[in-house]
Amino acid sequence: MTRTIKAFDSGLFFCKNDGLEKLLNIIHEDAELLVLNKPAGLVCHPSKTGPLSSLIGRIRLHLGEESHPHLINRLDRETSGLTLAAKTVDSARELRRLWEKREVEKEYLAIVHGYVRTSHGIIDAPLGKDETSILAIKDCVRVDGYPSQTAYFVERTFSKNISDRKNSPSPRPSPQGEGELSSDGLQRQAADGFENSTRQFSLLRVRPRTGRKHQIRIHLAHIGHPIVGDKMYGGDENIYLSFAKRLLTEEQQRILILPHQALHAQSLRFIWRGRPIEFSCEPEGWFTDFATGDMDLK
Repeated sequence: MTRTIKAFDSGLFFCKNDGLEKLLNIIHEDAELLVLNKPAGLVCHPSKTGPLSSLIGRIRLHLGEESHPHLINRLDRETSGLTLAAKTVDSARELRRLWEKREVEKEYLAIVHGYVRTSHGIIDAPLGKDETSILAIKDCVRVDGYPSQTAYFVERTFSKNISDRKNSPSPRPSPQGEGELSSDGLQRQAADGFENSTRQFSLLRVRPRTGRKHQIRIHLAHIGHPIVGDKMYGGDENIYLSFAKRLLTEEQQRILILPHQALHAQSLRFIWRGRPIEFSCEPEGWFTDFATGDMDLK
């Protein structure tokens, strides 16, 4: 398949299957910073399949061959949202110092399974390597892990009619924590089997207080409310293995419900060169369409 980079209005686009896809969704750009809304499904780090297949590769195409951009924050492949790149070594050093000192306020949007009953909460659970998992990159809550805290706020709860094969596997609530209390959440869904069933979801604002790997995803699954579409922490690790091999079945796709995990990095706030600065961006259409819901339960 031939892909051609084109100049088009104020941005760059490339041809794909006779269509036109935008190379970058630029939120802000100046002499030192490039702020982007990364689409779900795109990796941040360099890829062997060409510059278009990674965010850093697209940034280099945008800035030119002589550029040396530095990614300051990285999002998981399946997570969409704000990603910051520095154009100079000095600005990269300053920005990384802000991240290391936890002087950056980050806010995410997440759609999770089940009805989260408390309007606000803080998940305080240490994280470390999951030594029981078949996935080498998977972490988990463990008593000897690194301190990790995540605050969440319920924006709304809603229901949707989900048509699926009866008795399909489903995300299970944690044996401890808030998931136990949700009698009309995940436990009921597992019993009902999903065939033309009404299922409950919650839209959350999430503010991680620490920056551990997969922190938000692990913490929300830990309290019994995994993120919709999460292939690793949603309850069936075989789905992630199939996804990594590009062998997802139709049944697995129905279980996931959404094409990507419903986690979006919405805003960043920090002090830059002596003044407060904030960047924000909205999630993609598949996310907002699903979050609209069929029925508001509040």
